[in-house]
Amino acid sequence: MSHQNWAVRQSEAAESEWIEAILDHHWGGRFAVVNEQRIDLLEHPALVAGDRQGLAIYRVVPRAELLLLHAEHAGAGIGTALIGCVQQICFAAGAPQLWVTTTNDNVHALAFYQRRGFHIANVRVGAVDRARALKPQIPTVGNAGIRIHDEVELVIKREGANRRPP
Repeated sequence: MSHQNWAVRQSEAAESEWIEAILDHHWGGRFAVVNEQRIDLLEHPALVAGDRQGLAIYRVVPRAELLLLHAEHAGAGIGTALIGCVQQICFAAGAPQLWVTTTNDNVHALAFYQRRGFHIANVRVGAVDRARALKPQIPTVGNAGIRIHDEVELVIKREGANRRPP
């Protein structure tokens, strides 16, 4: 697969240590907590951009969801390429929409996803506060000194899948 000048491919078994190192170093380990559910990211498919410049972990069931997006260099098109490929995979599998969840402090991610056609669909007030019971290493203060409390859920719909009017 190729998107936005970045070659994107499924991860290989030999890359599991690299993926785990990315998760440990940048994301607090292999477990994510989304909507108060603990998810083992290593149990889901992953895409790699370029020569390991980016990583996307996703699932198609129970709903199509981008679980993690990591780019080594912001602004280089890595995240855009990965999202495009995740969308292609999920929509080709019949998913009517693709979901992603971030935290209230992550204004960069909120802007990034919305510029790529995602819409805010839900705010789970206090969800991150509750998630700390399952993943205590989640910080209380995040980007720009903003206290982290809430999950913000965004969605993009497949063309023709009851798209929201502009």
